[in-house]
Amino acid sequence: MQKKNLKSRRTLTILIGLIALLAGAWAIFENVSTPESGRANMIQVGARAPEFTAVNSAGEQVKLSDYRGKAVMINFWASWCTPCVREMPLVHQIAQDYQNDVATLFVNVGESKGTIREFMDKQAFNFPVIIDVTGNISGMYRIAGLPATMVIDKEGKFRHILLGELTEDIPLQQWLEESI
Repeated sequence: MQKKNLKSRRTLTILIGLIALLAGAWAIFENVSTPESGRANMIQVGARAPEFTAVNSAGEQVKLSDYRGKAVMINFWASWCTPCVREMPLVHQIAQDYQNDVATLFVNVGESKGTIREFMDKQAFNFPVIIDVTGNISGMYRIAGLPATMVIDKEGKFRHILLGELTEDIPLQQWLEESI
């Protein structure tokens, strides 16, 4: 009797593992799209940036529409994302250089306030971070991978969209100048 129970449990475990493996493969397959269908789901340059309201790490309410009439740079990131961490000093420096003309919104995707605070302290950054723990904002902006940086012009339309790591080769300063 025990041998039969052991065999049943083993079969059930293998079956559950196989179902989990198939579900994972299906999820990956569903998220990988052809360039044409992916382009249809992406936010396009010239489109109006979706409105959002969120709370930042300083406890302040932030609304995108509060910045209408001013250029805005939004940077989506997470502390576990190596390219995000690599680009953060460059993005922060550019944000400081343009702080009089461009509002910079750093949006952390999927992490708690405590995790964000710990990262910011460790990296010696002190700017406010919008907390998108549920992924609501990144979902509206159709962010499929991190990091992502977007420049929005004074009218609230996307001017430039960078999906991936910002490097010194990418003309972010020029993009900001064009949007001011």
